[in-house]
Amino acid sequence: MSTPELSYAGVPLREPVHFIGIGGVGMSGVARVMVARGVRVSGSDAKELPVMRELETQGAHIEVGYAEEHLGEAGTVVAGSAIRADNPELMAAREAEVPVLHRSQALAALMGGDRVVTVAGTHGKTTTTSMITVLLKGIGLDPSFAIGAAVPALGVNAASGTDDIFVAEADESDGSFLNYAPKIAVVTNVEADHLDYYGTADAVFQAFDDFAALLPADGLLVVCADDDGAAALAERVAARGRTRVLRYGAADKAELRLLGTVEEPSVRIGEQEFPLRLAVPGRHNQLNALAALGVALELGVNAEDALGALAAFQGAARRFELKGEERGVRVYDDYAHHPTEVRAALSAARSVAGEHRLHVLFQPHLFSRTREFAQEFAESLKLADTAVVLDIYPAREDPIEGVTSELITAHLGSMPSQPGRPALDALLRTAEAGDVVLTVGAGDVTAYGQQILDALRAGAHG
Repeated sequence: MSTPELSYAGVPLREPVHFIGIGGVGMSGVARVMVARGVRVSGSDAKELPVMRELETQGAHIEVGYAEEHLGEAGTVVAGSAIRADNPELMAAREAEVPVLHRSQALAALMGGDRVVTVAGTHGKTTTTSMITVLLKGIGLDPSFAIGAAVPALGVNAASGTDDIFVAEADESDGSFLNYAPKIAVVTNVEADHLDYYGTADAVFQAFDDFAALLPADGLLVVCADDDGAAALAERVAARGRTRVLRYGAADKAELRLLGTVEEPSVRIGEQEFPLRLAVPGRHNQLNALAALGVALELGVNAEDALGALAAFQGAARRFELKGEERGVRVYDDYAHHPTEVRAALSAARSVAGEHRLHVLFQPHLFSRTREFAQEFAESLKLADTAVVLDIYPAREDPIEGVTSELITAHLGSMPSQPGRPALDALLRTAEAGDVVLTVGAGDVTAYGQQILDALRAGAHG
């Protein structure tokens, strides 16, 4: 049967909608919203994941493994950028001329006539999207949302709400953030990244210009005035005069002005100044909070109510997430995988560590990114007292000759560092009560947090 209320680019989505790679955080989020709205959903993934069983209990039909027969009677297929062209289900869909949508296109179809808030940026997207959603729910609204990580305060990373607001993280890594039609667009920062897709920094900057151009005449671009790339984007958009621009940050041009110290921040809105109280550390999170505040104000939320709701935000999964504490050593985990993100995560960790030491376990993500930013990663890691650099997590890439983690450690100079996985024991031997251990990266380095806590509990550090 057709689903006329769901369409992309004027073409209705037909049921059942089949998700190839349904276990991924982004794919499962879109599937979750579809199931909640009564759409018949099926899906598959290479291995069984907990979220697949959750979706099954909600009515989705899920298979483990990829096979042509799993496609069934699918009327529409959804696949993300990670799905290879030779995937048997994708090949079968194309042969049968079943419409194939990117995950972002399926998400855009769900947005319908909602007031859409999309959050883009080289980094900070997940935290900012989470802050906006938690803020809106904190003042009694019920938005739909799709976020790139689970948020403890929300219980899930995506849900269908009852209000006409849809908040979504907009991923620029593959250009798919251009598939949305936002009413409010946030840009946290604009830097060269994902050059494996874009090729040049100029192409990255042009993509963000194209993203801002998606806004209607009565839309709003909320942009960080403290980031050079984002500030330049704001200037270009403002010069065209087609869309309103709201800047936030400590810069003079910011209409939402960040004041005070990192320890005691405040925000000026017009002629009024309000304290900014957050449960998450770091200047970058203060900026993210101002972005969320800007969105809330545009949606008609009272400033004091918005700031009160932001104070309750406890973070998102893998965004400076406290994994636990053993023998006085606190272990945090962060998804940072770009030099600027790593620097922000380490700055936050340094503020938490205080006079104690900061030990970092860093896993580079992608061979191409390591090649492009080896020196910048090293400079960021120098904020730590000790740094362990693991082997590169390849994700979707094949190895590049001559590109290893040692490209980073070679720039660390006299700082204690060690490439490779056996370095875990060395880190444990140096960690003492009061110290902070931070696992950093977008790969499987996150698993080390629990291993470190288990080892500390067993007394392996001594």
